[in-house]
Amino acid sequence: MSDEEVVDPKATLEIQCKPKCVRQIKEYQACTKRIEGDESGHKHCTGQYFDYWHCIDKCVAAKLFDHLK
Repeated sequence: MSDEEVVDPKATLEIQCKPKCVRQIKEYQACTKRIEGDESGHKHCTGQYFDYWHCIDKCVAAKLFDHLK
């Protein structure tokens, strides 16, 4: 076996996919800014957060299995 450190291709692909999900990250950032002063804890941006990661995952899934052995 080689002494090379194995690099996780998913992390690299996530970085490459971020530009494709700009709309979702902007919606999430707008939401976090909008609820910044909420003291009650009832407001959240979970939906926008999951929309962003769904976009990333969808982009990564199309490419990930080409990198796996």
